[in-house]
Amino acid sequence: MTGAARGIGAAVVEQLAGAGWQVVAADRCADLPGVPYAMGSRRELAALAARWPGRVVDVVADVRDLQALRAAVALAEERFGALDAAVAAAAVIAGGRPLWDTPDEEWDALFETGVRGVANLARAAVPALLRRPGPRSGRFVALASAAAHRGLWHLAAYNAAKHGVVGLVRGLAADLRGTGVTATAVSPGSTRTAMLDASAALYGLPDVEEFAVHQLVDRLLDPAEVAAAVCWLCSEQSSAITGTVVHADGGFTA
Repeated sequence: MTGAARGIGAAVVEQLAGAGWQVVAADRCADLPGVPYAMGSRRELAALAARWPGRVVDVVADVRDLQALRAAVALAEERFGALDAAVAAAAVIAGGRPLWDTPDEEWDALFETGVRGVANLARAAVPALLRRPGPRSGRFVALASAAAHRGLWHLAAYNAAKHGVVGLVRGLAADLRGTGVTATAVSPGSTRTAMLDASAALYGLPDVEEFAVHQLVDRLLDPAEVAAAVCWLCSEQSSAITGTVVHADGGFTA
């Protein structure tokens, strides 16, 4: 599980652990060049693991580092015996200007974490999922965004990165055909997270509540609501779902 220190990632860890899963919770726990807000901290990640002794192991790992993710997967197999699901939740937000004025530093931050990070987790985790004996029920789940399905003003690079996540998941699902392992994406709407606070800052909004107007539920989502969709996709009951997107977006893209 990447991007685990806070937000939707932390909510996924909480729900999986509460349902009896054993989880390796990974996060970079350090700030990134080109990203104008603080990342999740080592303290937050450790506190999350401390709430679930014996079930959650916290690991500092940057999703841009394939070898670090391979080590995290190896730890899961060593500690828990096997890998049954992998969740790619690490992402950042940057923007606030038209595409032609977007600096390389922002573009790189969005794609290196939000797209390469998902690909790296797949490269590290899928071989472990396939090491399970058949019939398998392995799951790979990536967090995309409503921004993968609708253009957003002054967030073209973020749009492109999230489109990349959806395309990656579709291709991965095709590669996994017939293996019993599925690949899916979840596209949240505006959810109460540090990323949403950062999004409001990019637009100069005084209150994140202004984002609620775009959603048919007429409110912001709680991370636990999005996590519920992710956790269901991790379960054996989601076996009919692969190569597609679950829109946990409160009606943002309706």
